Amino acid sequence: MARRRYDPNTPIYQLKVSLLDIEPPIWRRFQVRENITLAGLHDYLQAVMQGWLDYHLHEFEICDQRFGIPDHEYDDVPEMRLTNESRHKLRELVKPGDNFLYRYDFGDNWEHLITVEERLVPESGAKYPVCIAGQRHYPPEDCGGTIGYEEFIQAISDPKHEEHDGYLDWVGGSFDPEAFDIQRANDILENVRINTRRQS
Repeated sequence: MARRRYDPNTPIYQLKVSLLDIEPPIWRRFQVRENITLAGLHDYLQAVMQGWLDYHLHEFEICDQRFGIPDHEYDDVPEMRLTNESRHKLRELVKPGDNFLYRYDFGDNWEHLITVEERLVPESGAKYPVCIAGQRHYPPEDCGGTIGYEEFIQAISDPKHEEHDGYLDWVGGSFDPEAFDIQRANDILENVRINTRRQS
């Protein structure tokens, strides 16, 4: 397979992704090249969230059109029909000032608002994508959506809660909902970027 041509001068989109229906807010701000496909954006979203492992289905909703990984089993069901995300680039669909939705795990139904904040000239020698800011830890996989996450936080915050020990064991012994490690986010993004380049 021929490698895609890499242009270091490709402009950058600065995005802010915010998890909806969660207080206090959980969000990330990161920069990607504007010619990234929605499939690539999905991979980077999973990485920058630090903790989600792409176990579940996802989709983007942009101007009332839904993008994801098509499943031909649902070709006859209009509400389940998705446009192939790997065939569409971000710059073709959105511009600075636009908002769109990203949904992950249709059971837990995590909804994210993504805002295209700016279109930037890439910095010389910089690597993209890069996370530049964020707040709070993302919920763990399969915790039951926003209601389940609230119950999880209550349980791990109260040593007397009957599910305190069980939940902590489930997440590996500890979980700090306020924690956000920008260096770790960028390390994960870098690994995804390297693997994506190798496969292209």
